[in-house]
Amino acid sequence: MLDRLPFLVGLRYVRAKRRNHFISFISLTSMLGLMLGVAVLILVLSVMNGFDRELRTRILGMVPHTKIEQSGGMVEWEALAEQLGQREHVIGVAPFVQQQGMFSAGGRNEGAMVTGIRPDWERQVSIIGDHMREGSLDDLEAGSWNVVLGSILARRLGVGVGDRVTLLVPEASITPAGVFPRLKRFTVSGIFSVGAELDASLAYAHIEDMQTLARLGDGVGGLRLELDDLFLAGQVTRSIIDDLGPGYRGNDWTSTQGNLFQAIQMEKRMIALLLTVIVAVAAFNIVSTLVMVVTDKRADIAILRTIGATPRSIMGIFIVQGLAIGVIGIAIGVIAGIALALTIADIIAFVESVFGIHFLDAGVYFVSELPSQLLWSDVRDIVLAAFGLTFLSTLYPAWRAARVQPADVLRYE
Repeated sequence: MLDRLPFLVGLRYVRAKRRNHFISFISLTSMLGLMLGVAVLILVLSVMNGFDRELRTRILGMVPHTKIEQSGGMVEWEALAEQLGQREHVIGVAPFVQQQGMFSAGGRNEGAMVTGIRPDWERQVSIIGDHMREGSLDDLEAGSWNVVLGSILARRLGVGVGDRVTLLVPEASITPAGVFPRLKRFTVSGIFSVGAELDASLAYAHIEDMQTLARLGDGVGGLRLELDDLFLAGQVTRSIIDDLGPGYRGNDWTSTQGNLFQAIQMEKRMIALLLTVIVAVAAFNIVSTLVMVVTDKRADIAILRTIGATPRSIMGIFIVQGLAIGVIGIAIGVIAGIALALTIADIIAFVESVFGIHFLDAGVYFVSELPSQLLWSDVRDIVLAAFGLTFLSTLYPAWRAARVQPADVLRYE
């Protein structure tokens, strides 16, 4: 019986109606604080995960995970593409020719990176085909001199599908009339939009047209690789370059977009740390609750000690009571947090429709609705952290209860 004493008495103290309503109020606020802290922490981390997923999908869906290039261009690239496509972690290979240039239309000038692609291969390594606002990627045919522009780039140039734009590349052509910059007229055959700043700086043409413009002959600028795990890009790139030997160079997404994702991860960690403080404050409210309960139950503690309860059992009673308060608050918070994380987009959409406001303007942000991605690993970490803080909060009051001397308490009863 004494072995179960901490659980029986501790749980009874949680259910009991106390004479001191202030103690009950403090217990309730501690429980509510834990519930709100855990729920908000789950929700905020899920939203941060959602933004991270959207950025990763949209930006890294357009930016190559890895690029393999060769000095002077690749001539026998098809055999190399087949070889690289069989390597571990490589799920897609596509050739490209890139040329930095400036588009001009109607007196407006905008710089852009023009990439020559083969539409049938490009779908293996890019999401551009799924984000065509107008036209189709298949309209890029050899010799057509068609170009697909990002939506922001097209807006700044003031052009649409069917309009003509002039591309100026930073290479000179020597003619009988003198030295002139290289120019070429393109027809806008499509406009894409991925909802990121890349819409303002990227354009696509057929690879054979860009080979002609860059004077590469049958060669290409390099090969783009799509990986099954983008965080292995550095390792895979180094392995490929080591195997190919001198004359080849590799470049992965971390050199161009790595700082952005590191900043997002740092923001996530800082927000999690700040919100954990809220959980800690709520958890340590349990200290004041249990200290007052110990003071209120000194006579009960003395009686239990006289019938054989050990100091360890007395500590267990108040640890169980504090953990019961914490577990209830954490459980309700987890349920509320998961429900909010799974429905936050619908809730925001409802609020926007009722009040006629827009929290995320599609013309300003790369997403028009609040993204959310619930990760069970985050829920696990939050529950473990909240439970650990709750357990630490019970130790001091339980230790004070174990030090109560029956003789001192019962002397005046």
